[in-house]
Amino acid sequence: LGHFLCGTPQPLPSSPPTGNSGPLSDPAGAWPGCSNPGRACSRGGSGWWSSRRGVQSRGQEGARGTRGGGAVKGALEGMVVSAEMCCFCFDVLYCHLYGYQPPRSPRFTNDPYPLFVTWKIGRDKRLRGCIGTFSAMNLHSGLREYTLTSALKDSRFPPMTRDELPRLFCSVSLLTNFEDVCDYLDWEVGVHGIRIEFINEKGSKRTATYLPEVAKEQGWDHIQTIDSLLRKGGYKAPITNEFRKSIKLTRYRSEKMTMSYTEYLAHRQHHHFQNGIGHPLPPYNHYS
Repeated sequence: LGHFLCGTPQPLPSSPPTGNSGPLSDPAGAWPGCSNPGRACSRGGSGWWSSRRGVQSRGQEGARGTRGGGAVKGALEGMVVSAEMCCFCFDVLYCHLYGYQPPRSPRFTNDPYPLFVTWKIGRDKRLRGCIGTFSAMNLHSGLREYTLTSALKDSRFPPMTRDELPRLFCSVSLLTNFEDVCDYLDWEVGVHGIRIEFINEKGSKRTATYLPEVAKEQGWDHIQTIDSLLRKGGYKAPITNEFRKSIKLTRYRSEKMTMSYTEYLAHRQHHHFQNGIGHPLPPYNHYS
């Protein structure tokens, strides 16, 4: 499976230099082609995800946790992502860092989705790790895998340690509604994630992606986002408008849930969110 880095890191003091990530492999079948690059157009992308429920999570309420920036209660009909998915990611990471047996299979759906797991840290929520895949994976194994991949193997950061747990925020993003477009401006900031494919100055194919929230969080417009993504993908030559027109772009939406470590501990007091864990609850720590 192809692993994709996402987000724009503000390095931790102990982090190594954060140069742009290396080549990103393209999962077979995950890149719908654009058959008419000479004009603006959009259509449903090929693949199973085109018909999945695609609901953008801006300010929407979900099953406890954070959707779109606020703590919420209740459940939003039609949403697949849930607070229990974030709890499961925290459980997986906690068990790994403390040497416990991995948690048993969770109770939420095991349907396949392209997915990303994002970790942020501290009051200012600095990026700490974000890796995912555009290949549809069953959620139980996919979240288990990318929880640890994003926490321990993001090349922009050192592996996470136990003492970072109390300051972490976990986000689960399920990707939906993929559409290939023929105009690189045919997407909406804050609504769509974008994935680009281009040929670099050495003649090699490269790909890169930003999740839907990245451009809005950075205050970027379309051009700034595209140019940042090209640099992230390793393009070093001057960026011209003609070159921007040559890229292949796929837009997509996501369902996203975010949970803090403090919220995770509160959820773990309820059996529904324990995922069969038998070990003691982790220590409760406030921000200092």
